[in-house]
Amino acid sequence: MNIADYMQKLGRQARQASRQMAATTTATKNAALLAMAKRLDARRQSLLEANAQDMRAGAAKQLDSALMDRLELTPARIDAMIEGLEQVAGLPDPVGAMTEMNYRPSGIQVGKMRVPLGVIGIIYESRPNVTVEAASLCLKSGNAAILRGGSEAIQSNQAIAECIMEGLEEAGLPAAAVQVVETTDREAVGQLLGMTEYVDVLVPRGGKSLIQRISEDARIPVIKHLDGVCHVYIDQQADPEKARAIAINAKTHRYGTCNTMETLLIHEGQAASLLPLLAEAYTEKGVELRGCSRSRLLVPSMQAAIDSDWSSEYLAPVLAVKIVDSLDAAIEHINQYGSHHTDAIVTENFTLARRFLNEVDSSSVMVNASTRFADGFEYGLGAEIGISTDKIHARGPVGLEGLTSQKYVVLGDGHIRE
Repeated sequence: MNIADYMQKLGRQARQASRQMAATTTATKNAALLAMAKRLDARRQSLLEANAQDMRAGAAKQLDSALMDRLELTPARIDAMIEGLEQVAGLPDPVGAMTEMNYRPSGIQVGKMRVPLGVIGIIYESRPNVTVEAASLCLKSGNAAILRGGSEAIQSNQAIAECIMEGLEEAGLPAAAVQVVETTDREAVGQLLGMTEYVDVLVPRGGKSLIQRISEDARIPVIKHLDGVCHVYIDQQADPEKARAIAINAKTHRYGTCNTMETLLIHEGQAASLLPLLAEAYTEKGVELRGCSRSRLLVPSMQAAIDSDWSSEYLAPVLAVKIVDSLDAAIEHINQYGSHHTDAIVTENFTLARRFLNEVDSSSVMVNASTRFADGFEYGLGAEIGISTDKIHARGPVGLEGLTSQKYVVLGDGHIRE
């Protein structure tokens, strides 16, 4: 296979399909999504068998536990993919919505209309469910998609791709509206990064090295985040039971996700009573603690944290712990060492909560809730294409609206400019 020719062919087909998708009705798009959901439900066994092949290959390659966790398809994760498709089908279609329509002194009416971005290239690792999430959101927002999953999930992605293609066909939409790259050759990614004539935006999902490479090498705009260095700050006026539940869930619910807490900040007024209890709970769950000098006085079994721990995305059962003397110190630490992804405060003080919301510079900021909620599905987006920590175009979980742009529309009745 000539990779350059193959990718150019996918690009041409995607560009052509994007024009049809931009004019497709909401009813047709929803019919395709629901048809895909039915195919996934009917093919459960074959999906699990394909995934088992990938899991065996991953084990043979000694992939780390975080990657293996992302790679695995379970009946519950298939249920979630189906539910995601159904939920996206039920969401309002942003395409064509006109807003801010105002009359100007000249008599013309000026406003904005939501339109698809065009062709979206998505490059991701491990998670087969991204294939469904990406396809559903790109389709509903009127875009065409080129999906390039990781080699470790090739069997799973191909099995899912069959369900997607059949759903498109049933709804009368072009098969090229969602194309899953069939080769694992890394040259395919290199080609995709430079296809400026066919691809309008790239979305990388995976580890830091993948996202960094794409951000540096792409000649196409990228929606991305590099790290998920997330914090929970337990304030002096936090409810201890809420703080304990949130701090444990934010770290131990899942270790290999970008919205998992990596640093726990705790006010000195809460530390003596709460930190030993939390340390005991973390130890029971096998979490390694790396603390500041003040934390280690309260929990001597902690390892000493070094400066790099405060900016590390572990994606593993490792947690950095620091005692701070004020909300100001917590905010300063988060803004210095965080990755602008997701940060939470636990407090019963409304004024301090508002300060935290205003002053922490992250794409998601939370009060009395686990950072694990930073997710498109949990935010009601149906699914997400990724989480953006950029400040231009889209920020936070990127759903349907984040995959559209706006153009100005002008309505007149024979108006001419004097």
